[in-house]
Amino acid sequence: MSRHINRCLVVGSGSIARRHVLNLQTLLPDAEVGCVSASGRQLHPGDTPAPIRLATFRDALMWKPDLAVVASPAPFHLDHAAALLVTGIAVLIEKPLSDSGARHDALIHKIAPWRGRIEVAYNLRYLSSFGQMRSLLADQTIGRLHSIHIDLGQYLPDWRPQSDYRKQVSARRDLGGGVLLELSHEFDYLIHLFGHFERVYCVTRQSGDLAIDVEDSADVLCSRTDGVIAQLHLDFLQRHPTRRCKVIGAKGNLIWDLIANSIILETSTGRETLFSDSHVDRNDMYLELLRGFIEVSQGRRAPRVRYEDGLAVLRMVDALRLSAESGIPVTLKRE
Repeated sequence: MSRHINRCLVVGSGSIARRHVLNLQTLLPDAEVGCVSASGRQLHPGDTPAPIRLATFRDALMWKPDLAVVASPAPFHLDHAAALLVTGIAVLIEKPLSDSGARHDALIHKIAPWRGRIEVAYNLRYLSSFGQMRSLLADQTIGRLHSIHIDLGQYLPDWRPQSDYRKQVSARRDLGGGVLLELSHEFDYLIHLFGHFERVYCVTRQSGDLAIDVEDSADVLCSRTDGVIAQLHLDFLQRHPTRRCKVIGAKGNLIWDLIANSIILETSTGRETLFSDSHVDRNDMYLELLRGFIEVSQGRRAPRVRYEDGLAVLRMVDALRLSAESGIPVTLKRE
């Protein structure tokens, strides 16, 4: 018998936390939704749409929620999650799982026993074109894979123009910012759709144009013994937003545009649109993510984006950082 959800907690008060609050109110209109600041500051009505504002994280634990969304900055994700998990509360952890593998490893004894109660919020898994790409690849529409080319970029000041981008998580090293962590959705879908890679090489840069203390661009090369290569470019600099994945195969190419939410097949005979849904409501991804997590919290299903998936991304980011620092390729270790 599934548990009834009476209380939902959101840890954090940033833009993604506010989205989760509103979506929980939509999906669970009879439940109470509470919010607590990740930093411990007092929340005011304008800080969160949650009707219940808890003063401290300790107060939030004593409130005894039935499920929790951890949307604090990445360095605090696992501390908050561990305190909730040990009391039996299922946790949705915003991406990334943490800001480093070392921080994860220090808390693994508290986290790993509860892995079946953890969902990681890589919401691109719920984009309609994502499912189509997965099916096309499973059907070997373009035959044997040769290479994957991913390009993602958007000018950071344009993300949330109503606030100072330099004070946001994305721009601050102490809060887990930088393109490698902030844009790690691409690593999640790369691994999920194409499998694990064995070696990575990375070059990161700070252009100086944004006056931030984290990398604002990265170029990544991933390889494995079957010959498949993946190239990724990530940046906070492109004035026109770009989010594309080109997959080259023996029979043709798939061009996946994640902003247009479309997939085009290129062959020797021309181009064909295989999927297009440009009018999709982007919030649907987050709603579907929460629907699934609610079922996880009720014991009705296993997590779709598992703790192990989040950890695989974190290990890749660690390896990319090491490669960028050392200037040499790094071999990825499997758990």
